[in-house]
Amino acid sequence: MGTVPVYQLVAGGLTVGAFAPLGFYPLALVTLAWLAHVWRGAPPRRCFWTGFWFGLGLFGAGVSWIYVSMHDIGGMPAPLAAFATLVFCAFLALYPAAAGWLQARIPAGDAMRACLLIPAAWTLAEWLRSWMLTGFPWLSLGYAAVGWPLQGYAPVGGVFALSFITLTLAGLIWLLAARRPRAGYWLTLALAMVAGGEALRHVEWSSPASAPLNVALLQGNIEQSLKFDPARYARTLESYARLAEATQARLIIFPETAVPRFLDQVERDYLRRLDAVAQRNGGDLLLGVPTRKSNEEFFNSVITLGVSPVQAYHKVHLVPFGEFVPPGFAWTLRVVDIPMSDFSRGTLGQRLLAVAGQRIAANICYEDAFGDEIAAQLPEATLLVNVSNVAWFGDSLAPAQHLQIARARALETARMHLTATNTGITAAIDRDGTVRARLPQFAEGRLEASAQGYAGATPYVRWRDWPVVVVSLGVLAAAALVARRRRSR
Repeated sequence: MGTVPVYQLVAGGLTVGAFAPLGFYPLALVTLAWLAHVWRGAPPRRCFWTGFWFGLGLFGAGVSWIYVSMHDIGGMPAPLAAFATLVFCAFLALYPAAAGWLQARIPAGDAMRACLLIPAAWTLAEWLRSWMLTGFPWLSLGYAAVGWPLQGYAPVGGVFALSFITLTLAGLIWLLAARRPRAGYWLTLALAMVAGGEALRHVEWSSPASAPLNVALLQGNIEQSLKFDPARYARTLESYARLAEATQARLIIFPETAVPRFLDQVERDYLRRLDAVAQRNGGDLLLGVPTRKSNEEFFNSVITLGVSPVQAYHKVHLVPFGEFVPPGFAWTLRVVDIPMSDFSRGTLGQRLLAVAGQRIAANICYEDAFGDEIAAQLPEATLLVNVSNVAWFGDSLAPAQHLQIARARALETARMHLTATNTGITAAIDRDGTVRARLPQFAEGRLEASAQGYAGATPYVRWRDWPVVVVSLGVLAAAALVARRRRSR
C-alpha cells in the first residue's frame, strides 16, 4: 500500500483531537470530510481498507490508555501489552472499515453518498459496536459534539443521532470544498443544521421534581498500585471516613470499590461509623464496595447507608478482562495482575436507589457509556449517579473522555449527572451537559454541590436508539433499492 495508509492513520489520529480533553469539534468535521473525499468513487475493497486504517488511527490514539491499564497498572510485559492493545484497536477499526465497504457497495451520487450513505453506514456500525461482544461504545463521533451547538440534538436522538448529523455536516463541508453544484443550497442546509441544534439547546426537557439537596462527592486519590495492598487498607478507610465526617451533605457518594474488600469482610464498626454520619446529616450515603452472595457469585456494588432502608445496586455491564475473563482467555490472568477480575453480572431491571428524597439511577465505571441502558431507567429516575475508579488508566485521555460521556448522558436524559471517582475526574454535571463543579485529578478532596432532581422524559428517553437505527437502515435500504431499479432499466 506504499505510504497511503500513513495519511489515513494520521487523519484518524487527528480526529481524537475533536474529543476531550482537547475538544476541538471542527477537527472531526475536517477529517471526516477528507474521508468522504477519499471514499468518493473508490471500490468497496479500497474503502474497507481506508476505513480500517482511519479507524486504527482513531482508536490507536484515542484508547491508548488500554496499554496503561495492562502494563503500567496490571504489570503485563510491555511487548505483550502493546500487542494486545494493537489487536484490540484493530478489532475496533473493523467497524469503520465495514462502514466504508457498505457505503461503497451502493451506487449513488456524490451528495447522496456524502450526506446520507456514509452517515447511515457509519452510525449503524457505531450502534453495532455499542452492544456486540458486550459492546464498547467509546469514541462514538457524537460525543465530540458535546459542548458545541449540535449537542442540542442529544435529547432528541442521543449520541448516535449526533454521529449521523456530524457525518452529514462533514459531507456538506466536502461538497462545498469540492465546489460541487448547488453550493448555496449545501451551505444553507449546513447552517440550518447548526442553527437547529443551537435552538434545541434552549428547550427545557425536564422540570424540578423536588427541592435541591446538598451532595458531597468523595475522591480518595488512592493509587491503584496501593488500592488492594493490605498494609494500606486501614489508611484508605480512614481517609474516606474523614472526608465523609467533614460534610453536612444530605447525600454522600463514595467512588467505585472505595472499600477494597468484600462487604462481609469489612469491620462492622466502620460501617456503623459511616451510617452514623449519614444519620447525623438526615440523609444517606452511597458506598462503592464489592459484595458476594456465595463463594461463586461476586458483585461490583453500590450499597446505601443512612436514613433510608439499606439497598444495593450490582453492576450489570462488566469490563472484559478487568472484571470478567471471556471464555478462552483465562491465560491472561498469568501475565496481568488485576485484583477481583472475576465478577458476576447483576440482573437487569434492578430497582432505583431511593435515597435522600431522590430516585437514583446508579451506574458503575463505564456503564454510563451505554446510553440506551441509562435511558431505560427513566423517566422514573430523578438523578444519575456514576461511581468509578479511573485510576486504572493513569494520567491518560480516559478520565476526560469519560467525563465527556457523562455530559452526554445528562443531555440525553435532561438529568443532573453526579460522578464520584477515586482519582478524578469527580464532577457535578447539570442537565444541559455543563460541568457545574469538579475536583482536580490526582488530589484527595470532597466536592460539595447542590443537586436538583428532575422529572420528565426527553424524546431520547422515550424512543432511545431505535429512531436513528431505523433511519440508518432505511437510508441504506432505499438507496440500494433505487440503485437496483436503475440497473434494471
